[in-house]
Amino acid sequence: MSSTVSVLASSSIQSVGTPWLWAGTIIVVLALLVLDFALTRKPHAVSMREALGWTAFYIALPIAFGVFLWINNGGTPAMEYFTGYLLEKSLSVDNLFVFMLLLSAFAVPAVLAQRVLLFGIAGALVLRGIFIALGAAALATLDWAFLLFGLILLVTAVKLLADAAGGHEQEVDISSMRSVRVLRRFFPVTDDYRGTKMVVREAGKRALTPLALVVAAVMATDVVFAVDSVPAVYGVTGDPFLVFATNAFALLGLRALYFVLHAALSRLVHLAYGLAVILAFIGVKLVLHWAHGVWSGVPTIPTAASLVVIVVVLATVTLTSLRATRGQQQPDETESAAT
Repeated sequence: MSSTVSVLASSSIQSVGTPWLWAGTIIVVLALLVLDFALTRKPHAVSMREALGWTAFYIALPIAFGVFLWINNGGTPAMEYFTGYLLEKSLSVDNLFVFMLLLSAFAVPAVLAQRVLLFGIAGALVLRGIFIALGAAALATLDWAFLLFGLILLVTAVKLLADAAGGHEQEVDISSMRSVRVLRRFFPVTDDYRGTKMVVREAGKRALTPLALVVAAVMATDVVFAVDSVPAVYGVTGDPFLVFATNAFALLGLRALYFVLHAALSRLVHLAYGLAVILAFIGVKLVLHWAHGVWSGVPTIPTAASLVVIVVVLATVTLTSLRATRGQQQPDETESAAT
């Protein structure tokens, strides 16, 4: 049984995750992160034109990478990659909603919003890397890893449905956040933002700025997102390289995508229902994958079917959300691009 699961989990690793491809992808990801930090070093409000330009770039880049995989490694790894990328991108939109609530709760100035998002993306990439490595080790050594991942996603789906039934939480209680309480217990905090500085000296003592608190809060939410997203994409592919690539490319474009979708996020009222359906579907797929290794007669769900389900569900909840919120007053373009 163990050998069967190991073969299933690593079948695409041999053909895709070469050392050169790993190195090249990591170098590109790090270079783009450095570029983003350089661009946001001088705080400024993001215009819609700037946000659209970077969003187009971060959509074209993963598509080009998928075409590269298709040409060099065949259709199966490319299909797994595109399915995993679409899954991760859809989950990241819900993450953006949480980021929006945090930025509002901490009253982050418009010129600092993209800096906060970038720290959150960098933290998420580090955490995803750790979880991806742990997931690969679990799949290679534990017979019941697929079952565990499937159950995690099913529980997450139920929680999303329960939260959606109660409505999206529109406010964040900063004082109740553990990361904020810990920092305030050990460090004084200034009353106002000090540009991009997170630590300043006041009255001869080091003090944190509110920027440090919001960055800590965003990174704390990254842990929760990683717990959900990594098992989900392992339900699409067992190749750790493809899991990393889908996560990295989905996360890199979040900074620009936030400013493009800011006005629309509040209208996606049915998104949580759609994500719950998708996570439940992937959870069932993982459980069936585990069961197939025990009883060969148990059917499995092909990647192409997963792609169809994800596309149909996302299209459906987007259309129903826009229909349900038709006529609602939306923020003006300047506010949506700068908040």
